[in-house]
Amino acid sequence: MNLIKKLDKLPPTREKVETIEILRQATKAANALGELKGIAKTIPNQAMLINAVVLQEAKDSSEIENIITTQDELYKAIATKGKQTEQVKEVINYRKAIFTGYDLIQEQGFLRMKDLEVIQKTIVENNAGIRSMAGTVLKNNKTGEVVYTPPQEKEEILYLLNNFLEHFNLTQNDLSPLINLAILHYQFESIHPFYDGNGRTGRILNILYLMLNGLLDIPILYLSSYVNENKSEYYRLLNKVNRIDEWDEYILYILRAIEITSKRTIEKINSIKDLLNETIIIAQENEPKIYRKELVELLFEQPYSKIDFVVKRLNVERKAASRYLNKLEKIGILKSQKVGREIIYMNKELIKILKKH
Repeated sequence: MNLIKKLDKLPPTREKVETIEILRQATKAANALGELKGIAKTIPNQAMLINAVVLQEAKDSSEIENIITTQDELYKAIATKGKQTEQVKEVINYRKAIFTGYDLIQEQGFLRMKDLEVIQKTIVENNAGIRSMAGTVLKNNKTGEVVYTPPQEKEEILYLLNNFLEHFNLTQNDLSPLINLAILHYQFESIHPFYDGNGRTGRILNILYLMLNGLLDIPILYLSSYVNENKSEYYRLLNKVNRIDEWDEYILYILRAIEITSKRTIEKINSIKDLLNETIIIAQENEPKIYRKELVELLFEQPYSKIDFVVKRLNVERKAASRYLNKLEKIGILKSQKVGREIIYMNKELIKILKKH
């Protein structure tokens, strides 16, 4: 049954979103997130983390929308200039949109309406912008049943989006920012302001909100892997808030997602750190003449690397870059593979870490 309920502006009443159980879970999530922020600072080159985690998020978030790719396809597409499938192209656009949002937050410290449109446009590659025609509904993929009807009139959509942005950019708030993140995510998805890309845009806004509030310095926490594992529950709880205005279960879901994903990301960072140190030792001991810190870090920034990357980073001739990569392959750090006309070099142990959830 399609229950059409007018979407309220923010904020919801406090007693609905700040129960004792929610506050306890918010503390757990905040502690895990704080630990993640601290550990991320111990990685000497932040680009190594950003590149690895952002690509994983691009893959997972797109998978929620049934855009399925493999990490190997994505890394090869980034490293080479070969033809891309539509699905790979969509995931790479999502990755680009994350960096677009990251730059906006770094430069401005807030988001505007046009920034939301830029992020969404980067994801879907069209100029349709904010919905201006009525008729958009959300349906159950299996049954075709209409499960939610978002605001239809553009005037109402713009009113609710301005209200959303006012609360998104408000960094001084006595409500826990993590509880607020859950509320904001619900609100954006319920406004459903675009014809396409709402889910992916909303998930990018989550990480930008954490950075805006100083809870993370770099964009390395994403909830998409957790949502993928618990997708039906995610949609059920969003719909429950829409239908009967009950927030508890939904907010607890988001807070648990933050806690669990933070802990997983901490494990991944520690594994990357350990591998980086091991790789440095192997390179120093086995190929001291070619060892350079910048070379090893490049192999962690670009898990699929190639001669051009080394030439640009180390400012060396192609012949020297090729020799470096071949020597690193001989001592077991890299594994080469021909893709089209190019040879790419895979940091095989790093790829194993990145493939783990």
